[in-house]
Amino acid sequence: MSWNRIVFTLLIAIGFTTVNSVANSLMKVSEDELIVRALLADEYKAYESSYQIYKKLFDDSGEEVYLFREATAALLGGNHIVQSIDRLKSLDKKHPNKIEVRRLLIPLYLTARQVKNARIEAEYLLEQSSYPIDLDLASNSYLYSGDFKRALELLTKIYETVPREEILLRMTAIMDEFTNERKKAIQLLETHRRMNFVSKDVYARLLLLYQKEKDIEGILETYKALYTQEKSKQYLEKIIDIYMYKKDIDGAITFLEKEDSKSVILYELYKMKRHFSKALALVDTFYNKDKNSKWLAEKGILTFEKSKDKNDKKMIKDVIAYFEQAFKQGNDDSIYLNYYGYTLIDKEVDVQKGMKIIQDALVQQPENTYYLDSLAWGYYKNRKCDKAYELMKRVVDEEGLKEPEIIEHWNAIKACK
Repeated sequence: MSWNRIVFTLLIAIGFTTVNSVANSLMKVSEDELIVRALLADEYKAYESSYQIYKKLFDDSGEEVYLFREATAALLGGNHIVQSIDRLKSLDKKHPNKIEVRRLLIPLYLTARQVKNARIEAEYLLEQSSYPIDLDLASNSYLYSGDFKRALELLTKIYETVPREEILLRMTAIMDEFTNERKKAIQLLETHRRMNFVSKDVYARLLLLYQKEKDIEGILETYKALYTQEKSKQYLEKIIDIYMYKKDIDGAITFLEKEDSKSVILYELYKMKRHFSKALALVDTFYNKDKNSKWLAEKGILTFEKSKDKNDKKMIKDVIAYFEQAFKQGNDDSIYLNYYGYTLIDKEVDVQKGMKIIQDALVQQPENTYYLDSLAWGYYKNRKCDKAYELMKRVVDEEGLKEPEIIEHWNAIKACK
């Protein structure tokens, strides 16, 4: 018979029968075979079966190890908790002060919600042992009973001996929620983070605590650390969002430049700060990468904005060439249509063509006041002052006289009328 069939047969025997039939089926089985069955039941998480087997093994042999495994199976299966407590206490009366009994009684009592008894056992355990595993067990009793300072004290001792992340997370949760030591919790997490490679759980806890403290700088530095560890777009966007919230565009630019990021985000920030030369340096990179015609239109805008002499004929010729190439490749974004059309009008290169282009933009966004302003300026350049006034009044009524260009156009068109 193959090993797989043996396993299958045993699983049928120990995993798909009632408690009584399991007990009956074990009556005539040798100890060695019982041990094999118990180990298989443990492996396949058939805890009811393993409990019954270990129970018989202990009853037949009196070997304490079987009682301890029996109690462990009860814990893992969530059944026979009270019976396991009683059987362990009986052993404790005959053979007192066995540390294994303490270690099992604590979680059994906690599972049975007998917190007071769990705490008593924890005190006995602490008299017998200072091993981290025992301090950890005992801390649960104090935590469940509401003695958070004592639980934290024990966890701190563990962490000082074995600085495990799991222990630190439990400590900082207690410090945050129960002992009013949030700032100290942050310090511990930051120290641990700087000295170890940590999981996302540590960063998540730091972000939570910094948010509760309303510490924007702490949140920012945590996302930076996450981005350093994992170059994720998600973290990069969070970093930029925080810089924008702080209104620190220069800080965002410095960060991205340090990261050697040739991203669209950096490009947009350059434009916001009017760093047109730096933005131009990125445009060709973007176009060579995806051949998107928008970058040609963007190059036209940047070329014009970068120029100190806005009437430079060669510069205007270059701008026209970039826009014409973009539109030839199929770009019809109304933003670019308006910019190009307005340039043709304002520089009196071809007013009629400029107005036609802006009318195309208005087909996409009929109520856009920027486009209406551009078209009004075209009518003004053609000396059609009444039409220009009618459009410009709509712009002023909606936008007011806040922008210098609107004021300039309004005054000129009023004087023309």
